[in-house]
Amino acid sequence: MFFYSNDVDVIVFSVHDHQYQQCSDEPIGTYIAPVPVFLEGYLAQYAQAMEDKGNDDYVAPDAAQYTACTAFQSRNTYYYFQIGCADGTSQELAVNIYSDNTCTTRSQVDGIDDANIDVSKIQLPFKKCQACVNWVNKNDDEIDDQFYENRQTEAPLCKTAWTYREKCGRKCQRTGLEQDREGWSTPDKVLLAVLSVFGCIMLGLIIRKRQKMSNKDALLEQAAMSAAGLQQPHVIGIFVLVVLVIAVFALLGLKNITWALLLIINTALFAYLMKLTLDSGVSAGETLIGPDGTIMRKDSDDSSLDSSTRQSSARAGTYMLPTLA
Repeated sequence: MFFYSNDVDVIVFSVHDHQYQQCSDEPIGTYIAPVPVFLEGYLAQYAQAMEDKGNDDYVAPDAAQYTACTAFQSRNTYYYFQIGCADGTSQELAVNIYSDNTCTTRSQVDGIDDANIDVSKIQLPFKKCQACVNWVNKNDDEIDDQFYENRQTEAPLCKTAWTYREKCGRKCQRTGLEQDREGWSTPDKVLLAVLSVFGCIMLGLIIRKRQKMSNKDALLEQAAMSAAGLQQPHVIGIFVLVVLVIAVFALLGLKNITWALLLIINTALFAYLMKLTLDSGVSAGETLIGPDGTIMRKDSDDSSLDSSTRQSSARAGTYMLPTLA
């Protein structure tokens, strides 16, 4: 990872003592070094690896020349090119344009501050454990000549990075992490908007169905919440708090936890909406439409009671003639 600091593009790196652990042990320190210097060490390390493998014809890519401040003339004006940070990401290199021969003052050509030069062949392996020594199979004579010991003490990448290192403390690391954090891309924003709108639609449908909920269902739901130790204001407060937390995480660019919380809350809303829909469907089979068009709930016990009551009323309002013997 690298970032722009004090007019110099720098790369942040950690040094580990035990490479065989794949850099999983505690680093002995975190440092920064200028990007061109660090890249020189990396390219020298790569060239040495090719030589150790018997590839004596290896030639560095053309873009490697831009580790040095290189002059370039355009429209009777001199500009200077040097490798550094790419715009918009902290995980790529680019050839930057400068106006001075020390490559410290950034400049632009036609409104662009990065030269259109292919540097794909010299990209650094960001966020990967890089060994200082290239271990290869050698014959016994070369081992006797302390081949591996010399490679350890003269490792190009680690020697260069260690020579030009500067301590990167907490503030430095925090700056690097802030610039390393990726923002929301256009597809991310579209998906974020879709999930948010979907959640709002379900919330609106839930409110509408709750307004049509019968008194009996409302009392049953309230009893269930009370058994769980909750009241309706508590549920509303928890929901609002979760929405605020999601908004904060989204503003901070914490994608993973934002997606997770959005999916959880949308799933919960969908499940509750399905419950209300099923309950309303069951209740619909137990309703009657009265003569005036109002909806009346039908209960089997009430209907049997009403039937017996009507029969009693009918008997009470009818005069029966006595039977003559």
